[in-house]
Amino acid sequence: MDHLSTPILDDESPRLLQAISEHGGYAYVGMVAQALAGDIRAADAAREMAWEQLHSGAWQSVLPVWRDAYSMACIHVAKYHYRNGELGEALRVLDMGVIMGGSLLRKDLDSAIETVSSKAREAQNGSSGEVKRLVSQEFDNAEALRVLPVRSLSCKLVVKRSALSLEGFLREFMLSGSPVIITDCMGHWPARTRWNNIDYLKKVAGDRTVPVEVGKNYLCQEWKQELITFSQFLERIQSNGSSSSVPTYLAQHPLFDQINELRKDICIPDYCFAGGGELRSLNAWFGPARTVTPLHHDPHHNILAQVVGKKYIRLYPASLSEELHPYTETMLSNSSQVDLDHIDETKFPNVLDLDFLDCILDEGEMLYIPPKWWHYVRSLSISFSVSFWWSDSGSSTES
Repeated sequence: MDHLSTPILDDESPRLLQAISEHGGYAYVGMVAQALAGDIRAADAAREMAWEQLHSGAWQSVLPVWRDAYSMACIHVAKYHYRNGELGEALRVLDMGVIMGGSLLRKDLDSAIETVSSKAREAQNGSSGEVKRLVSQEFDNAEALRVLPVRSLSCKLVVKRSALSLEGFLREFMLSGSPVIITDCMGHWPARTRWNNIDYLKKVAGDRTVPVEVGKNYLCQEWKQELITFSQFLERIQSNGSSSSVPTYLAQHPLFDQINELRKDICIPDYCFAGGGELRSLNAWFGPARTVTPLHHDPHHNILAQVVGKKYIRLYPASLSEELHPYTETMLSNSSQVDLDHIDETKFPNVLDLDFLDCILDEGEMLYIPPKWWHYVRSLSISFSVSFWWSDSGSSTES
């Protein structure tokens, strides 16, 4: 099996090792020297040393050189596994380099992932021909509505517009800060058919490692994060049908930076460039029914594109921020203390009187959420969505 080409690592290695030495990483440098001679235990030891540095304090305080050191060690470990035909293990290690490592060697990591993924796909058996769907066309509307928050779909529904022009979007909705559902604008996306095919998802991403959230939502005490393969994630969300199971959610993750094959399946909507806008982030939201994102607001314009499944979304305007009782802690100041699924009327007596917009977002529809609008999101089935955040020409660059 041919070797993994890493031209940036080959060029930058002396300078990076020197920088690591200057920050006390003498043992790491020694382990890398042994790894270059083919010692897998030394390569693993170097990766463990860098890992410890990444977890020595707050993430923001980690020196960039140690993030690059972690990427370097991941590449050395992956090269060993690739030479031995251990493609799944090579991919796992390379993904860890992408998720946790620095930017210096990112192109080498991406190139190596492409090479290993290609080899892995060659080794896979052909499809059986029968399409295994994530979400069937059957949907129990009455059952879905029973789990929604009080007063759902009883106030004003979000306006729907078919094939809305860019000028119409800018004039009627973006400039006025009004939500809108846009239909008939995702039919050309390959994702519309491919992402409901379990075999396709396993083929392009099955062996890739992704970060997932486990628990009701990020405001709950028992909430945690895990790193698992995409295939393991697919198995979990398919078995999350029982009410007793704890949901696993791939939430607000830059999946498309990590897995280029999935990125090719979608298109950035032209609406994201309205008013001279600049795309800020492109994230995946993928999980089982009953997954909830609590009431919160975001700083940017947002289009949420529903590719597979259905979601219920409730929206409150920014003008109601005080009545929605944001947390006082800085980290959670964009989240509401109000749990819409279990409203404490003693603590928040006026919440039930507040007006809101809401909707059920169907496959193939996009929802525009203006900046600072509060929104609560609940998956009504297995759901795969993409969010596009962008800032207009007059807004701050802060993300």
